[in-house]
Amino acid sequence: MNAIAPETPALDLAALNEEFAQLTLKERFALIGERFGERAIASTSAGAQASVMLHLVTKHLPQLPIVFIDTGYHFRETYHYLETLKERFGADFRVYTSKITPARQEALWGQRWEGDAKDLEQYGLLNKVEPMNRALRELGATTWLSGVRRAHSSGRAQRNFFEQQKGTLKIFPILDWSEDDMANYMTLYSLPAHPLVEKGYVSIGDWHSTKPLEEGMHAEDTRFNGIKRECGLHEASDVSNFQI
Repeated sequence: MNAIAPETPALDLAALNEEFAQLTLKERFALIGERFGERAIASTSAGAQASVMLHLVTKHLPQLPIVFIDTGYHFRETYHYLETLKERFGADFRVYTSKITPARQEALWGQRWEGDAKDLEQYGLLNKVEPMNRALRELGATTWLSGVRRAHSSGRAQRNFFEQQKGTLKIFPILDWSEDDMANYMTLYSLPAHPLVEKGYVSIGDWHSTKPLEEGMHAEDTRFNGIKRECGLHEASDVSNFQI
């Protein structure tokens, strides 16, 4: 039987966010470990700069499981990049997939990524939200660490370090890091970037919904043909009780 994680006790998120903003990187991870580490997990998208968060988590909180959501539609380069990261960091990686295979999904509903916003929402629920929700339940996690940053998009610019969504506390330890911060950290520790970065990709998701950045485009335009930036994992639905 799957372990159902109890809801995180009520927190003063405003005070916690204010405190966190003043801390050094080392202090931030120390706080996370002391207050939330026992029921925490981290996630990775194996995206453009995924090595940064993986380096930080495995350095400061090596006991945390690392969840990767495999939609079945990642770039070939993404799967190879993930193997590189696993070999480099030796973390406790856990891979979760949809209960419905990509082939069955396409047979029943077609290629939903070619549809409208509603189709994209359903695609995200099946392939990303439900598997992540299942990972949280099965791992007994009430806290989820993610590498979301304000610099990623206009939609993330107003996010807080700590956000409560249903029974899960989400923490974004490097939310305020700039592109220069990321580049400097990667150089300092000789961390590898996703191979597609060299081909102009700045935000890397599924192959069918991601394209390289071209002149006149914003980073958000490279995902889902500009219809939306988020896949569902970092929206209000990401820890819902969605069932198949």
